[in-house]
Amino acid sequence: MIELLKSVVPAVSYPVLLRYHARTSRVFSFSNGKLKEASTKKLTGVSVRVWYEGVWGFASTSIMTKAGISKAIESAIDAARKGKGVKSGEIYKPIFKPARGEFKIIETDPVENHTVDEKIDLVRKTAEKIKNVSEKIVSSSSTYMELIDNKTMVSNYGVEATYYDVKADFRAIAFASDGNEMELGYASSGATGGWGELFGDKSWEEMAEEAAKIALDKLGRKTPEGGIYTVVLHPSLVGVLAHEAIGHTVEADFVLAGSAAKGMIGKKVASDLVTLIDDPNPELRTGASGIVLIDDEGNLTKKVYVIRNGIMESYLHDAETAAVFGVEPTGNARAFTYSDEPIIRMRNTYIAPGETPVEEIIGTTKEGLYLKGLGGGGQADANAEFMFGVLEAYEIKNGKIGEPVKGITISGQAFEVLKSVDAVGNDFEFTLGAGYCGKFQPAKVDAGGPHIRCKVKIGGEQK
Repeated sequence: MIELLKSVVPAVSYPVLLRYHARTSRVFSFSNGKLKEASTKKLTGVSVRVWYEGVWGFASTSIMTKAGISKAIESAIDAARKGKGVKSGEIYKPIFKPARGEFKIIETDPVENHTVDEKIDLVRKTAEKIKNVSEKIVSSSSTYMELIDNKTMVSNYGVEATYYDVKADFRAIAFASDGNEMELGYASSGATGGWGELFGDKSWEEMAEEAAKIALDKLGRKTPEGGIYTVVLHPSLVGVLAHEAIGHTVEADFVLAGSAAKGMIGKKVASDLVTLIDDPNPELRTGASGIVLIDDEGNLTKKVYVIRNGIMESYLHDAETAAVFGVEPTGNARAFTYSDEPIIRMRNTYIAPGETPVEEIIGTTKEGLYLKGLGGGGQADANAEFMFGVLEAYEIKNGKIGEPVKGITISGQAFEVLKSVDAVGNDFEFTLGAGYCGKFQPAKVDAGGPHIRCKVKIGGEQK
């Protein structure tokens, strides 16, 4: 494929990138005693992206011949030329950091070593194990998904690279009822790599039991009164805060559109204890779901310190926004399939671990709540205002975790919440690897962090 792309890439003075992408995706889902899905899908195609005097032209084709790709090149160039003069303001020529060579993720116990029957059996056994935990479990389900990607990129500005990538997801979901109310519990894992990475932290059996326990523990529990609380956030909610409430505001396309992070470089936006990073290949955990070795503009990726010791240091960039801000591209341009145009996306976004043991954080909290997991969805906007449902919540009294509570949402302005952080744990987890981020097109990401203590607004009972 690389020779075919090299033979057709045009020798013109403006940037042209050809991106070949072949994907195999598989999904297996079992729910309430029935196999709901067992699917394998394949897609193959080439995209062409052209920058001409401030305008991007884009085209794609599934015709894998020299003539088919050449026709797509002509379409992309024509689109860019016809857009000339449409874009107002100063023109910034994209800055590239071209990748060359072979790039391949680490894969322990490869997904393709496991048969379709094994994967169906996995979700069946998980759903059955959840159901068998208690008679109060009224619904159980499990889903396994994998994406196997092979990419080849060639440009007239130095890119010549191949990239092999695998993402895998697993979910266990339980609903429990005591006849009066119904509660949700779930556990999940997402990874880049094979089953070794996917089940490296928790087995499918442990996730099945965890999902059931969460649902059962919430039955008959009270909802606390709403108000401002001191909370200890588990890494699962720290990840949600880092990705949803902060991360999107520092994507440079959103910054240029006026997000809350605009004009904040060099300014204090969080507690001195807070360092927030977007990392393409974290050393903190092998196999994070958002690993990106090269981006879909053919750029090398780099670790980005978004916030360092409370000071905003960088945004997330593609080739063009890097030129606008006068910095290097960070390798955050990503496209879900060959027919999608690359846009700025996060990879693995997290708050860096601190120095305080988790036991000390909880032990020095006289009164508050311990919160874990995203439940019931949520939202965040360009102003960094957020509201999230919480999956698990427990009272903290006199430095000890007490009884479970339920029906909690948390809300606030993310930067103000980060300014209230007074303790950062020395632990770390990635927890957001299952599923997709949905900014215009899907993207596999991950997020996490240590335990942190801060203040948030709790939505609960009104008295």
